[in-house]
Amino acid sequence: MAIELNHTVVHSRDKQVSARFLAGILGVEVGAPFGPFVPVDLDNRVTLDFYEDPELTLVPQHFAFLVPEEEFDTMIARLEVAGVTYYADPHHSDPGRVNRLFGGRGAYFADPDGHNMEIITRPYARPGAA
Repeated sequence: MAIELNHTVVHSRDKQVSARFLAGILGVEVGAPFGPFVPVDLDNRVTLDFYEDPELTLVPQHFAFLVPEEEFDTMIARLEVAGVTYYADPHHSDPGRVNRLFGGRGAYFADPDGHNMEIITRPYARPGAA
């Protein structure tokens, strides 16, 4: 059996709002609530389980999504329609631009909770990675 990421919990202030936001940008569906979670299922069977805890101090995390080249422009357009600024860099210092790393395109944006989301059309090349 191969080792694969199955799901991860994404902490949020409002799990419905955050799940709908990300699903809307990526063009995927929000799943039915599962216990205290609102899932966003990705095509590779990984689930992002949005969870809210009013007592928790939210610490922004980074989530990167490998997306089809032919859907990248649509996702950028969805960000623009939503009034969300996207950036070419992870520090959000180059607004309204995309990067062209590893022969693809990429952009970063913040979700409603300040998580640093990234869409890329090519995986990052890592020395020694298979």
